[in-house]
Amino acid sequence: MANSPFLPGTHLAPVFWLPDRLAAISAWWGHVPFAHWLMAAAQPRLVVELGTHTGVSYAAFCRAVAERGLPTRCVAVDTWEGDPHAGHYDNAVFEELRTWHDTYYSSFSRLLRTRFDAARPLFAPGSIDLLHIDGLHDYASVRHDFETWLPTLTDRGVVLFHDTEVREGGFGVWRLWDELRQRWPSFSFQHGYGLGVLAVGAAPPAPVAALCAASGTPDEAALRRFFAVPGERWMAEQALRQAHAQIAAKA
Repeated sequence: MANSPFLPGTHLAPVFWLPDRLAAISAWWGHVPFAHWLMAAAQPRLVVELGTHTGVSYAAFCRAVAERGLPTRCVAVDTWEGDPHAGHYDNAVFEELRTWHDTYYSSFSRLLRTRFDAARPLFAPGSIDLLHIDGLHDYASVRHDFETWLPTLTDRGVVLFHDTEVREGGFGVWRLWDELRQRWPSFSFQHGYGLGVLAVGAAPPAPVAALCAASGTPDEAALRRFFAVPGERWMAEQALRQAHAQIAAKA
């Protein structure tokens, strides 16, 4: 498929892939097309996700690795117990995800069931190319996660923050995001509760650098729409599935 008019040298096909985990409930569906594109364009060597829950975001990363045959390793870190923001849930969530994950992606991916701080010593300084932070969302917690894991990022390092547009219910990601984007190149999406893309490495992948360079330019709004429209399609899909389930439960 043709190159992106806004991000030269990258291709559009990943934006339109059919996602994995379509039956899973998640607030992350709006960013799955961007995750597919980012993985295919940036080709990170090691991806670590802090906070996985039903696995929608993590599945998008893994899908791109498999689809493009990338030499990428992926690790998801979570207790799979829940928290005050995601809610608490039983072991069935983890068991369902593990069964699915092990069937398709265990050759290059690992589900690490532990707390973020306990997992941190397992990763060497300068080893992670892409870090997705989606754990407890109050300001102190997300700042702690970022500062604790920042030394693990490579010179190509990129950090994703979900829920940058949520300013209620004790969420504080937006506040940290406002601070961090003053220091590092960044791009922010406003749909799907918000997603921040932060290029913390000294030499980020060229497609990520181009994306961040579009912030504050006339291309910014067009890029946001470009990724938001297919993302909103999957958000609508989930809303429809949930509505059908509620109708069936009342029948």
